[in-house]
Amino acid sequence: MLAGIPIAPVLNAEKSEVSIAGHATYGELATYLTAHGLAVHNLASLPHISIAGAIATATHGSGRKNGNLATSVAALEFVTADGTIVETRRGDPEFEGMVVHLGALGVVTRITLDVEPEYRIVQNVYEGLSWDALFENLEEIMDGGYSVSVFTHWRNHAGQIWVKRKELAVYSPEDMHGARLASVKRHPISGVDPVNATDQLGKSGLWCDRLPHFKMGFTPSNGDEIQSEFHIPFEFGSAAIKAVAAISVRFAHLVQVTEFRAVAADNLWLSPQFGQDTLSMHFTWIADPTAVEAAVREIEIALEPFKARPHWGKVFCNRDVASYYPMFERFRSLREQLDPHRKFSNRWLEDAVFGKNQPG
Repeated sequence: MLAGIPIAPVLNAEKSEVSIAGHATYGELATYLTAHGLAVHNLASLPHISIAGAIATATHGSGRKNGNLATSVAALEFVTADGTIVETRRGDPEFEGMVVHLGALGVVTRITLDVEPEYRIVQNVYEGLSWDALFENLEEIMDGGYSVSVFTHWRNHAGQIWVKRKELAVYSPEDMHGARLASVKRHPISGVDPVNATDQLGKSGLWCDRLPHFKMGFTPSNGDEIQSEFHIPFEFGSAAIKAVAAISVRFAHLVQVTEFRAVAADNLWLSPQFGQDTLSMHFTWIADPTAVEAAVREIEIALEPFKARPHWGKVFCNRDVASYYPMFERFRSLREQLDPHRKFSNRWLEDAVFGKNQPG
């Protein structure tokens, strides 16, 4: 719908902000920012996603001090159901309810983001991490770089640690809690050619060439797959991983890879990080919807004691997750105000988001 509109980036150097069309991708944004010596605070695994789509569901990268991508939004412009153009800026009364909006409030046409001076990242992979080392040192592992991911296939060893460090903190030890520095480039999924993965082996590169796991000019991720993801309060991270590991024999054959990341707390109403630092547990599944749905139900049961909030844009089965969001009723009121006739509704919104939480 918006593809024919120019992305038209506009830099406001005085405010350290950039305004750009909502349908622009992070790759397009990075191309513009690097030409001006600028950056954003973080990126997701894929640079191919649209900015508006990413913030609508609180898509994230990793880093104990890094908020999800929606936290860098300084202002929004969108068209509501009656054709009104609404502009909102950080500090406005309902701004924090409009950023992570699930597509329920309108069509985002422009987004203003915080920017900062560009920086360089060095990426290394560590292999052979044991489960005990992960359970006992989760916080230290996640504090080991600017952005850290742990990839597992739920086998005898926990797997790989991907560490992205700012160049100024370039020291890369040979060992991280028993995991050894890889001597060749790796892909997150065992046995897959790493040609489309971003450069590793301590080779320095711009933020936009290292923070994603995959290069802009290559095929994203692995292709035919299903994804689900759960966000657990970080203090329960090790316990949550143990709980899922205890039942992994039931689903490991369906998993291409699982990734653990850390995301900092924020105040965005429908963000999984609302009010809490989280450990994210992301599953890339084979394309078998029936089997995956059964596996996701079992994982949700294992994670129930931790009140795990799912990624809104991925597969989940729990239809009562809105009860985990303290500001959900205010979001419902905001939706009622901006889209009373449900022009932007769909079956997923009514079932998965509002579900049990419908009034009356």
